[in-house]
Amino acid sequence: MSLPIMLMAGAEEAVSNDIKRIFSSEYEIHAAHNEDEGFNLLNQIDANVMIVALNNSEMDGYQFLENIAQDQRYKKIPILAVIDHGDSEGGERAMKLGAREFVTSPLNETTTRYRLKNIIARAENEDHLQRIAEISRSMELDSLTGLYNRSAFYRHASEMIKSNHEVPYYIVYFDISAFKVINDLFHTETGNVILKTAGRYFRGIINDRVSVLGRIGADHFVICMPQDMLNIDRVIRELDRIMRGLNISQNILFFAGIYPVVDVNLSVDQMCDRASMALNKIKGNYITRYAYYDASMREKLLRDQMIVRDMEYALDDNQFTIYLQPIYRPDENKIVSAEALVRWFHPESGMISPGFFIPVFERNGFIVKLDRFVWESVCKFLRSRLNAGKKIVPVSVNVSRLNFYSFDLLIFLLNLIKKYELEPWMLKLEVTESAYMDNPKQIITVINQFKESGFPVLMDDFGAGYSSFNMLKDIQIDVLKVDMAFVREIERSERARTILQMIVALAQELKMGIVTEGVETKTQLDYIMSMGFVDIQGYYFSKPLPVKDFNELLDKYE
Repeated sequence: MSLPIMLMAGAEEAVSNDIKRIFSSEYEIHAAHNEDEGFNLLNQIDANVMIVALNNSEMDGYQFLENIAQDQRYKKIPILAVIDHGDSEGGERAMKLGAREFVTSPLNETTTRYRLKNIIARAENEDHLQRIAEISRSMELDSLTGLYNRSAFYRHASEMIKSNHEVPYYIVYFDISAFKVINDLFHTETGNVILKTAGRYFRGIINDRVSVLGRIGADHFVICMPQDMLNIDRVIRELDRIMRGLNISQNILFFAGIYPVVDVNLSVDQMCDRASMALNKIKGNYITRYAYYDASMREKLLRDQMIVRDMEYALDDNQFTIYLQPIYRPDENKIVSAEALVRWFHPESGMISPGFFIPVFERNGFIVKLDRFVWESVCKFLRSRLNAGKKIVPVSVNVSRLNFYSFDLLIFLLNLIKKYELEPWMLKLEVTESAYMDNPKQIITVINQFKESGFPVLMDDFGAGYSSFNMLKDIQIDVLKVDMAFVREIERSERARTILQMIVALAQELKMGIVTEGVETKTQLDYIMSMGFVDIQGYYFSKPLPVKDFNELLDKYE
């Protein structure tokens, strides 16, 4: 094992002998008698430490220290200076020029060892702190745009607002319309160009002394800035001009939600949530491109807060229950399956619409617990019918996208099947396009595991998104559930009828089952039945039913 390297510069014979006597067993020592030799050696060796003698007729040690300090390559090398005994000003001057410590000649072995060890430890500690600072800075920044990431933006914006409490601030939340479509059509390289271009523009319009800028999501930028500095009409107009200049054959439109900061004690992530609420109010509206947070949004916020406050207790208190909506095969006049849907009966608020609580749970992660409650409730229902010697039909359950990130997802499902002594075909698993878009590789892997374990897999709301057909290339799906938007348009849109025919033909060609959702009229039913072997789910046959009513309906058909 090689020894660390010491450069000994300007040491006359007595000092040189002392240094060699003290350190030759611990260091590989190289000697330089003048400044030129010193720099030549520094270019040849990777010195770990230097000892510089300052009072030498052949070398101006002070000038050597000064020249070393000006060269970035050598500034980190710890330097111990040697001064003559009685030189009261030499040590102070040496440390001003870059030496970390000094000793006097003749050298005392204990003192010299201690001081060299001390300066090395200090240098290592400074280097460690510098690396931590660099890592911290890099961890704060979004790697693509160089802007603050989510957590860094929250922290710096909070500090900015509180240190300028007399200044009225806005939180401005920007989003690009249909950015996922742009990525899909033009690939991520084009999307990255858009994001970097937007980041440079935003950086140019803010004053860093009183504003903070971040990228906190895929295509989500957020700015904390004084209200008198925001001209949102000009910002939207300039963004449109800059994006047109990229010559991408797709409209790239920015939308903004704006939250006026009225309570500096509110957390910045809550402020961003409120700005995002304002954005969602006008997202997709190509006439209005920005909106301010208002009182009606506060009502939604309060409702969402109630939902979050009560959700855990509601689950423990059995306030959630499943409803089952039958799926029919009209040409055979029988129920072939059902979909499990969750309902929340709140003791004070009555029945809370899934449209209110499901989006909240998807954002805060509680949907994972709720899904598992639904899955187990379905298994209990199936086992109760089997125990009673009655016919069962498979029941489909939703697998929300967050479940795909649970390491024990498949294990949990298999344990449920084992616990209630069921077969995997009895529990159908519904996935959505949004789950696939978040992380295609992960979703494909998990769905393949589902199928290998015997679970049928359904794609819900097929045709609602732009990449549904692309999913079919990657994932082996058993059943397509056609989005109800097509069914609603059957009676007045030739194009909707044509697309629906194509989807049915595609499913048949790929040997997939097909379910049409949202069938409500006889005209819709007759048209769908004319296309062949299609199962039906919708109010024409039945709304979602409590378990007791579904049991009775299933018994009737049996």
